[in-house]
This record gives sequence, C-alpha cells and structure tokens, in this order.
Amino acid sequence: MAKFKWLLIGAVVALGTYGYFAATQLRLESTPPPLQLRQRVLYVTTPTQTYELIVEVAETPEQQMRGLMYRTELAEDHGMVFLFPRATDVGFWMKNTKIPLSIAFFDQNGRIVRILDMDPCTLPPEESDRCPVYAPGLAYVGALEVNQGWFAARGVKEGDSISFGPWK
Repeated sequence: MAKFKWLLIGAVVALGTYGYFAATQLRLESTPPPLQLRQRVLYVTTPTQTYELIVEVAETPEQQMRGLMYRTELAEDHGMVFLFPRATDVGFWMKNTKIPLSIAFFDQNGRIVRILDMDPCTLPPEESDRCPVYAPGLAYVGALEVNQGWFAARGVKEGDSISFGPWK
C-alpha cells in the first residue's frame, strides 16, 4: 500500500511538472518574436528644435499589423514608423500592445496632422475585439509611434514636421 501511495504521489508530481512546462511553452509560443525591420534615422522638428529618433520601419501589411505588439519596452528616442503607399484614414488597434504609446499621423509633406495617446490593451484573446481603435479622423500617409508622452515632453504639436535621415 505504501508503495502504491508513493507511486501515486510520483505520478501527480510528474503530471504537475509536465503541465507547468507545457503551459510555459504555450505562453512562449503565443508571444512571437519581434519582426526584424529596417531602421532609419527620423527627425521631428518644432519651430525651435529638431529631435532625432531611431525608428523601425513597418512597410509591409504584416509588419504594420504586428507593429509594437508583444513588446514590453521601447527605448527612449526610439520608435516605429508606419509608411503607406497612399493616403489612408484607418485607425490603430492596440491589441496585444503592452506599452503606452503616443502616435503622430503625418501627411505627404511630413506635416504632423494629429497626435494621439494610446493605452495598452492586453485583454484575453476571447475579448480582444473590445480593444479600442485610435483613429485620427483625417487622411495621412505615415504614422510615428513613440513612448507615451514623448511628443508632449518636447512640445511637439500638430503642424510640426517629420523628415527622414539616411537608411541604416
């Protein structure tokens, strides 16, 4: 009887350990690695100052759909720029985005036409359709995402400009 008891305890521990590792592996697989994107230097210019950022460039639909999803941090003076082949007015969805962001939408001349703050949305998959969409309410050809508050801290406003430096 004692031998059976220890056998049963061993089986429970083994199943529990397997369950833990299986759940950990599933969690790791559900968070895909960041996409490898090209980087560029980008400049944000106000009437009194120009700020330099290092940005990842999201050009393809897959890159744009993923954006900064699953990231847990974004370095200071870094961001992601989204470039579109023609003007659009679609909003940005913060599904699976874990960090608060600010976004500047800009027109074909690089003029910032709208700045919004976006909050993370990490609802479970069955509720992720409830994540808010942040739409500028007007047409744009590009959008720049940075840590929330980056634009405000530097006095960047609508009407200021965004331009690109050399490819890296």
